[in-house]
Amino acid sequence: MRLSPTKQKILLLLGAGAALGFSYTPNRQGKILKSLSKEWKKIDEEKLKRDIRDLYRSKVIQAQENSDGALTFILSEKGKLKELTYRFAEMKIQKKPWDGKWRVIIFDIPEKLRSGRDALRKKLCELGFYIVQKSALVFPYECSDEIEFLIEFFDVRKYVRYGILEKIDNDIHLRKIFQLPQKGTDG
Repeated sequence: MRLSPTKQKILLLLGAGAALGFSYTPNRQGKILKSLSKEWKKIDEEKLKRDIRDLYRSKVIQAQENSDGALTFILSEKGKLKELTYRFAEMKIQKKPWDGKWRVIIFDIPEKLRSGRDALRKKLCELGFYIVQKSALVFPYECSDEIEFLIEFFDVRKYVRYGILEKIDNDIHLRKIFQLPQKGTDG
C-alpha cells in the first residue's frame, strides 16, 4: 500500500508519540516534541480526518475508546512496520561541529545474511560513511543513535562493532574526504 504524504506524517507522529513514552531523558523528549510540532502544523485538518479513516480501514491504526467516550488512535503492528520503514528512508545524521574523533563501524556478517550485510553497507554509505575496507567504515560525526537503529533494523547486533577513535593513520586523507580542517588549521 502506497501512503500519501499526510498518511506518512500521521504514522510518523504516532510513532514519535510512542518514542516519547520510551524516552527517559529531557533532551531526547525535547527533540521528539520539536519534530512533532513541526509536522503537525503542516497537516490540513480535513485531509487529516479522511486519512485517519483510511488508515483505520486499512488496519494500519487501531482505535481504542476511552472511558470518557473519546477515541485514541494507536499504531497497529502493521502500522509500526510502516512507520519504521518511513523513518528508515528519511534517516539523516546531523553534522555538528567536528569533535576530532572518528566513528568506526566494523562488521563480519556471515554469507547467509549477505542481503542484510549489503543493505547495511549501502545505508551507511548513503548516510555519508566512507569505506576504509570492505567491512569497515568511518564517519566523523556523532551517530551512535543512528547506528543502534540500523543494527536493530537489520538484526545484526552480534556481528557489528561501533567504536570511536581519537587517532587513525590515514587522518589527513579522511579529513580531505570529509572536507574537515587539516591539523594545525583547526584551532
